[in-house]
Amino acid sequence: MMAVMRTPAFLSAVLIAFVPLLGPPAQGRQARGASSSAPAIEAVLVAQAEAWNRGDLIAYMRGYWRSPDTVFIGADGETRGWQTLLERYRRVYPDRAAMGHLSFDHLRVLPLAAGVALSDGRFHWDRGGQRVSGIFTLVWRRFPQGWRIIHEHTTALAHARLN
Repeated sequence: MMAVMRTPAFLSAVLIAFVPLLGPPAQGRQARGASSSAPAIEAVLVAQAEAWNRGDLIAYMRGYWRSPDTVFIGADGETRGWQTLLERYRRVYPDRAAMGHLSFDHLRVLPLAAGVALSDGRFHWDRGGQRVSGIFTLVWRRFPQGWRIIHEHTTALAHARLN
């Protein structure tokens, strides 16, 4: 059996041979990816807020990947699966009045790879004088139907105010 060479010279040769195959630096990829993914992802979030504010949970859920592998993490813990998440929303928000008004701001989109992006921002939810604000992080994947949320982590901030 031949021993693997682990010398600095060997490692340098491997890096010199394979690094060019990885493509342009990440900054270049992000700049090109951001120009195409950010507006499309922001449009999904705008459509979700509009759907929520008219009480249309099915339209709101179109922003999520329709899969048992979709993940939502919030104050109540982890919810797995598109259908399970829809059922949770229906239980917690049984009608339009319970849904209140939702808005997003301070949105940022960071392309991670071809067809994959990360976004974060703030949400504001108001229902009859009850106001909650918080932060969220979303992992997105581009499918033939468009960008969909595959993983969400949302946290309400105890001291947050609507600005």
